[in-house]
Amino acid sequence: MRKVIFATSNEGKMKEIREILEGLDIELLSMKDIGLNPDIEENGKTFEDNAIIKARTVMELTNELVLADDSGLEVDYMDKAPGVYSARFMGEETSYHIKNQYIIDQLAEASEEERSARFVCAIACAFPNGEVITRRATIEGFIAKQIVGTNGFGYDPIFYVPEYGCTTAQMASEIKNVISHRGKALQAIKDVIADYL
Repeated sequence: MRKVIFATSNEGKMKEIREILEGLDIELLSMKDIGLNPDIEENGKTFEDNAIIKARTVMELTNELVLADDSGLEVDYMDKAPGVYSARFMGEETSYHIKNQYIIDQLAEASEEERSARFVCAIACAFPNGEVITRRATIEGFIAKQIVGTNGFGYDPIFYVPEYGCTTAQMASEIKNVISHRGKALQAIKDVIADYL
């Protein structure tokens, strides 16, 4: 069984990733699982840049196949902020409840059409031979008028998907894992890993 490291310590994210990559003959480990906590400066200009920085750094430290993602929320009314700064938006220690409420408040005057937003996810796969492959996916939606739902994490409670009539924090994980930005990007990278195995 091939060891694959996902460059995150976020338990919510790992749960989602394990569900999506189920079926691959791999042992999927988080940074926490392997006791690694490098100080990685995510100073890329794009989601892909940051995912590559994380994946390559951890691959060089472990010499294992490493996956890393960089994902975030782009709110059109806010010039696509928070974007690549989604995790660090308003400070990393700031709770998502506060971040979510701030975004809702910023859109207080926005019309329905102006509330458009998307989740973006770029995943990098760094191979021990130095090769890096990336895949990107998005999910389009709108910013909800209030925080709703307890599933998921991060900005999920304010990201409303009209086709499903709910936020991604109200969705069953089986649905979210198929339609979400991370779900679609992971499905694409799953094929890359399957070929490698």
